[in-house]
Amino acid sequence: MFDGQRCTKLCHRWNTPGHAHELTFTCYKNRPFLSSERACRYLVEAIVASRNKHAFDLWAYVFMPDHVHLVVWPRQEKYSISQILRSIKQPVSRRILEYLRRENREGLKILATGERDEPHRFWQKGGGYDRNITSVETLIKSIRYIHNNPARRGLVETAEAWHYSSAADWEGLRRGPIAIDFDTFPMA
Repeated sequence: MFDGQRCTKLCHRWNTPGHAHELTFTCYKNRPFLSSERACRYLVEAIVASRNKHAFDLWAYVFMPDHVHLVVWPRQEKYSISQILRSIKQPVSRRILEYLRRENREGLKILATGERDEPHRFWQKGGGYDRNITSVETLIKSIRYIHNNPARRGLVETAEAWHYSSAADWEGLRRGPIAIDFDTFPMA
């Protein structure tokens, strides 16, 4: 049973029908760009739009100040995790850059790369981490791990207290910013 692969410079993604994917992607130079309410709002909107466009279910998420974790399950037999990631990340970058150019030109400096072809970046270059998940046990461990990120980092006392997370949804305490597709989650 294949449980995942870490992406390196040459990233291989396994778009295998029936697999869930744990996705992690990082802000440029690990900077805390997602400490901004605006950036998080843009990310929520991009995930919702991507979910509609690419027909995947969202089973868990956490936005940390400097990175994002998602657990997704593509509903179609043919899909591309790379296209899903691109459709989430590109709109966020575009909107942030448009906002900064219009409202805060000085703020562009923290996104500066020093490169001619790509003078500003919101996300770290590359595809991030993509792990295929094939068992319910691994899926549950993965969700617990990502939900506990804010508490492990000392940002909150309990995972459920972190606003940009599905942890409270999973505990039945409240709905988070993005609806979770519990109806398709596999039972052990």
